[in-house]
Amino acid sequence: MRTVIGSLIALVITMIAATGAWAQSYQIQPGDALQVEVLEDPTLNRTILVLPDGSINFPLAGSIRAAGQSTNGLSSALSSALASNFNTPPTVFISVASLAPPPLLGGQAASGPTIDVFIMGEVNVPGKHLATEGTTILQVLAQAGGLTNFAARKRIELRRADSKTGVMRKYTYNYKGSGGGIQGNTVLRPGDVVVVPARRLFE
Repeated sequence: MRTVIGSLIALVITMIAATGAWAQSYQIQPGDALQVEVLEDPTLNRTILVLPDGSINFPLAGSIRAAGQSTNGLSSALSSALASNFNTPPTVFISVASLAPPPLLGGQAASGPTIDVFIMGEVNVPGKHLATEGTTILQVLAQAGGLTNFAARKRIELRRADSKTGVMRKYTYNYKGSGGGIQGNTVLRPGDVVVVPARRLFE
């Protein structure tokens, strides 16, 4: 019995070591979702998406090159970028929450036709999202991991190009559900851009 338990413990330790080695050697790719934790300021903790150009956008730090770096390397880079906002450079931990999904064959998922929509600003996973036809603005915000603590929930924007003129039209959506503007059940169209601005000081 002790031999079996000892073997299981050894196996678990080996698996943990192998996972740690993989995480240290893995090079971040566009489309990966990263879990970021800032020890000194938990309000900055979030899941972020590596954008198609290989960069990430992070509050107080701006745009940082992520693709091609290890999680440890990106942790150091983000700590340096955030340093001016702290008395000492913060302790940043980054892990891979999920890998970039493989490209879909034929542009369709098993659940049906899909469209490209884009989400910018204060959501947990910004970037380009593949959504099933019929997806609403509320559903795509959920698909993007929800709103961050910095989001201006009453001033979310849907930007849509007019099919005839090409002019970008702007529609306002109040996540709290009151006031004018479009509703949460508004169905998205291909190429729609959802912008979630940061809230103002006393908003």
